Amino acid sequence: MDAIITRFFTPKEPPPAPDPGIYQCMFPEDAETPNRLHLRVENDGTGLLLVNAATVLHLNQTAAEHVALWIQGMGEEDAAKTMAARYKLSRKHALRDQRGLREEILTLATEPDLDPVLFLGMDRVEPYSIAPSAPYRLDCALTYKLDKQGTPDPLARARVDRELSKSEWMQILSTAWDANIPHVTFTGGEPTLREDLPDLIQYAESLGQVTGILTHGKQLADPAYLDRLDKSGLDHILIAFAPDDPAARQGLERALETEIFVAVHLTLDPTSSPRIIDTLEELFQMGVKAVSLAAFEKSDLCINALEQARDKAATLGLDLIWDLPAPHSETNPIAVELENVPQGAGRAWLYVEPDGDVLPAQGVNQVLGNILRDPWDQIWDKTVSSYQATS
Repeated sequence: MDAIITRFFTPKEPPPAPDPGIYQCMFPEDAETPNRLHLRVENDGTGLLLVNAATVLHLNQTAAEHVALWIQGMGEEDAAKTMAARYKLSRKHALRDQRGLREEILTLATEPDLDPVLFLGMDRVEPYSIAPSAPYRLDCALTYKLDKQGTPDPLARARVDRELSKSEWMQILSTAWDANIPHVTFTGGEPTLREDLPDLIQYAESLGQVTGILTHGKQLADPAYLDRLDKSGLDHILIAFAPDDPAARQGLERALETEIFVAVHLTLDPTSSPRIIDTLEELFQMGVKAVSLAAFEKSDLCINALEQARDKAATLGLDLIWDLPAPHSETNPIAVELENVPQGAGRAWLYVEPDGDVLPAQGVNQVLGNILRDPWDQIWDKTVSSYQATS
């Protein structure tokens, strides 16, 4: 009799908590432009959630498990049942939490101007103040080659002894994915000078990574090439824009016709600063939704123009991007305006040179290792030690 009672009345054990690693999904799946979720479950059970590679949320263990069940395809009712069994909650309580979290994340994905920290009722966390188990993003400089109008960086070229092959870059992308890095950008130099750029984007997308490129935009004027990028699955483009270059303008116009998210980077120098307001007006009229701004130098003229550009962008309703790799990205409006700006270099992102050497960020001459030759754990341990020493 005891055996029969045990067999039929012993409660089932709930499924185990999600293992550490990356979980991803698109939602709604049937949407023309679905949103992308990447959840990185850390070793302690907490989670880091990236919504469209733009909003980063730090989740406690319970919230991370709720999101993991969603990403794994479990419906609200079944997810609530699982969480109720795991934490001895009422199913009604667990269902309310599950539905509430899904609605909040959907709102963040569709209304990016919301402050996710305040909206989700969490304690405010300064950007990059929590030590992650891996970067959020890897910036891959495929080449330091430029077109005829470009000015090469002699220091960068002196460091790099060769340019990696497509198969070697694919190995790097696999290493990044295995290290739970959900986002990669392809930069340079000019990455569109690499014939294999669309292939590398497609490979990264097949792994599950969000992909972006930083380009001068001229190659985008070629409809066939732009179509290749679009079909590769590319998620976002940041165009380092030269307003007086007809090819760059045409490339921007054609990129805006695709479903790829497009932002424009402007570097303000003494000659371009007086026209910055007009340039922003033109970009807005073209349909640009987001801009990245930086000063070529920290002169009064450039800094004043940077502040005017920031205010004009806000008036036009343009989103301000300040943490993607771009020329002179350390002189963005956030860094110029505030003291003790949180630094993401070496923590939220790392930079890989054309020969595989890893730097904390573009332009930071500190080699942390070579991602093809050195174990990833060794590079990351050195990165964390370096960051802690300078904090």
